Amino acid sequence: MRKQESKSLGDILSEYFDGNAVLKTNLAERRAVEAWKTLLGSGVGEYTRNVYLKRNVLYVQLSSSVLRAELQMNKQNLIDKLNEAAGMNVVKDIVLR
Repeated sequence: MRKQESKSLGDILSEYFDGNAVLKTNLAERRAVEAWKTLLGSGVGEYTRNVYLKRNVLYVQLSSSVLRAELQMNKQNLIDKLNEAAGMNVVKDIVLR
């Protein structure tokens, strides 16, 4: 018998995720939500209460109105950075509450 070409587990998982668009999108959405905490750091994290993504809109609940105004001015830059961290364009808008 001939040996089949062996592949690494990482290659097999990459092929699986590339073939499953729904799963790939869900993972990218999860990475975008997690990226909020890592990109903005612990200082902003103290004022962040709830972060979730629904229908390509990232909802963020903040306890500081000053921080909300500052983030509102940099919204497009934040969207770009979150999408870059997610690996695909999953965040179209951010609603700061």
